[in-house]
Amino acid sequence: MAYFDAASAAPLHPVAQQALLACLDDGWADPARLYREGRKARMLLDAAREAAAEAVGCRADEVVFTPSGTRAVHAGVAGALAGRRRVGRHLIVSAVEHSSVLHSAEVFEAEGGSVTRVAVGRAGAVDPSGYAAALRPDTALACLQSANHEVGTVQPVAEVAGACRAAGVPLLVDAAQSLGWGPVEGDWSLLTASAHKWGGPSGVGLLVVRKGVRFAAQGPVDERESGRAPGFENIPAIVAAVASLRAVRAEAAQEAVRLRELTARIRTRVPELVADVEVVGDAERRLPGTVTFSCLYVDGEALLHELDRAGFSVSSGSSCTSSTLTPSHVLKAMGVLSEGNVRVSLPPGTAEADVERFLEVLPGAVAAVREKLGAPVPVTQEGPEELLVDSLGKRCPIPVIELAKVFTRVPVGGTVRVLSDDEAARLDIPAWCEMRGQEYVGEEPAERGTAYVVRRVS
Repeated sequence: MAYFDAASAAPLHPVAQQALLACLDDGWADPARLYREGRKARMLLDAAREAAAEAVGCRADEVVFTPSGTRAVHAGVAGALAGRRRVGRHLIVSAVEHSSVLHSAEVFEAEGGSVTRVAVGRAGAVDPSGYAAALRPDTALACLQSANHEVGTVQPVAEVAGACRAAGVPLLVDAAQSLGWGPVEGDWSLLTASAHKWGGPSGVGLLVVRKGVRFAAQGPVDERESGRAPGFENIPAIVAAVASLRAVRAEAAQEAVRLRELTARIRTRVPELVADVEVVGDAERRLPGTVTFSCLYVDGEALLHELDRAGFSVSSGSSCTSSTLTPSHVLKAMGVLSEGNVRVSLPPGTAEADVERFLEVLPGAVAAVREKLGAPVPVTQEGPEELLVDSLGKRCPIPVIELAKVFTRVPVGGTVRVLSDDEAARLDIPAWCEMRGQEYVGEEPAERGTAYVVRRVS
């Protein structure tokens, strides 16, 4: 089985496993106690904190260990907003942040704060000028991920941090996807990360708060972790997390070159091997091991099952794999095709042979799903100047498949109206038009759902 979902959780690094087992004997006691067992635990915790600070590029007393990366984000956002409450109640985030950041923003909004969501381009990156324009006298905090978790696009953190610093606003960076590859550049103020993203054990997060940043921890606190992460520290897991971070960093430069070549191969060859595919995300400024593409006329969940049966573990941002039946907020913000979405995120050590086998298997898997869904075949006859396709009650990718099946029945200049009540159609029908070189006229209100109007130009 080839595991290609490292962006969700990287396999446990051998160094992490060794450190975890070794620390179980000496790291179980309360590090706040003065007896021998407590002193041993304290030494292990202090050494881990020093090593984490070195990897991040900060002071050891700025590092807090949390029970998860999500908890680090929630604590970091809430604490920074509370610490700067006198400045104002305005928060800035990008439209493609991890759900932990967006959920924090929603809570803040519900409590009376205001939130500006900065848009991204089609490649998934923010324009630093968007953050600069969003800054206000009452801005308490800005948040920006270092790299996107779904499409791998690297964000211009240093430029955004500079704009925020000039305005006196702290920037919180979610570095979960990138910290294993290197420190985050720029004059940021707060940083969060999660150990299971770089091959450490799950249940360990990092929260870094630079000295001088106003911060007020929220909720019940105690004396542990500067009062910012209450509860007994899981010292064996913390030691293993930091040990694995140092290990992957030592391998990062060489492994990044190798994985970039493999993902570049996927980006190039998938559109050659499979028709009607859109590769999404920035082609250059991206994480070494992540590549994402979307396939027309494909149900994302069905494709993932086909690939799983073929021996490949991949993930998807497709609306068809979500219980809410709505497109990924990242793909939606980018305005790219959402149906049949596949994210391949290669862990360090991925074999070239596994990538080649994936490229061999993928065309058959896509073809099998398209055949089951009745994907369109070329039609030559022409019919009326206008056709209506009723896809109400049908989910992706069926509305686009039904559009494609009838499209060649209208002459050049004719239009097809697709009635749909699936939110994904708002992304996927314009994407189909762009991929096919046809004109997307726009959407019109309908008695039920929305009418998406497409004009045939060739």
